[in-house]
Amino acid sequence: MDNTSVLTFTMTAYAVMENYKHGLFAVFLLLYLITISLNALLITVIHQNKELHQPMNVFSCLLSFNEIYGSTALLPAVMALLRSDTHETSVKWCMAQVYFLHTYAGAEFCILALMGYDRYVAICYPLHYHSIMSNSKISKLVALTCLYPLILFACYYALTLNLSFCGKEVPKLYCVNFELVKNSCSNVPYISIVGFILILFFVGPQVVMIVFSYMQIARVCRRLLRESRGSALKTCIPHLFSLLNYTIGSLFEIIQTRFNMNHVAEEARIFLSLYFVIMPSVTNPVLYGLGTQIVRVKILKLFIRHKILPSKIRETLVRA
Repeated sequence: MDNTSVLTFTMTAYAVMENYKHGLFAVFLLLYLITISLNALLITVIHQNKELHQPMNVFSCLLSFNEIYGSTALLPAVMALLRSDTHETSVKWCMAQVYFLHTYAGAEFCILALMGYDRYVAICYPLHYHSIMSNSKISKLVALTCLYPLILFACYYALTLNLSFCGKEVPKLYCVNFELVKNSCSNVPYISIVGFILILFFVGPQVVMIVFSYMQIARVCRRLLRESRGSALKTCIPHLFSLLNYTIGSLFEIIQTRFNMNHVAEEARIFLSLYFVIMPSVTNPVLYGLGTQIVRVKILKLFIRHKILPSKIRETLVRA
């Protein structure tokens, strides 16, 4: 990184937000606090209650850790640049942020694939679920899910770290690898090609796992009675919603980064570029916390113990 001829990048997308930057700062601060609070609450409740130490809840905690990681890599930097008069960020921080956000994105999809596999085992092999999803296997799956995106992207990112930069403008609210490459002093088309291949490795195995899992779930559910089928599919709803939510956000970001989107209003492009981090970070802890009865009961009991909610509200919500 010492060979960089440019020391800062100007984040030009902030110019559009200049007139209402104070209101947006308050919104982003609120979103960040909500994200940290919701995900920390879910992690705390699951950690403190041994009866919640089931594989799916462990994976939910892993997802919440990743939401905190991703939102912390994005929102504080966005808020700092909103308060800045020049909207400049250092090249070193920009390169660090690229690594944080890309590994967050890869880890998110890995975790969702892992959760899909868990639903496959739970529904297709219910009698053997605990023997298949043993503590040893869960530990290995968690380690693989964490290390896979970190190592895979690091191997690719080494190509970008060797570049020097002559361009100064990044037309986004945050740094992405594709924009760093475009600002390099030399023409390096091979990085874009390798990046496209990387996307396939980032999503290919996970897509195969998710599609296989739900094909097997559908096959098994066709044989079940209507009531059993409904109960089985109900356990998949939070995962399917999380998967759809994150996939939509990721597709928005990939399309914006790779293709010319000047025909779309800049305000819309800004909102869509933040979607893949902000929306999952807020909705996922709600889905896996309040959306799961046993976890919801523990959360409400925690609120009662600390006198945050009256007991009548707890009883109403538990029955809901």
